[in-house]
Amino acid sequence: MNRVYVCSCFGITEQQVKQHAESGACTPRRIASACKAGTDCGSCVRRIQAILGRGAVPARETADQGGPLLTGLDEAA
Repeated sequence: MNRVYVCSCFGITEQQVKQHAESGACTPRRIASACKAGTDCGSCVRRIQAILGRGAVPARETADQGGPLLTGLDEAA
């Protein structure tokens, strides 16, 4: 049997996460409540999000693209 571990801290497999999701744990927080995955080091949270169909958090654009970082501020203040 080939086991793909999602959470190394608690030994939670991808199949276990999917089973909890099918049982109603539809958010990473609910998965954590069901089996503790994501509650220790947190490195598996993005993988849990992907399994739940939320994908990765979109990458932010870099703040400094050559222009001022803070605009619209009153310089006299």
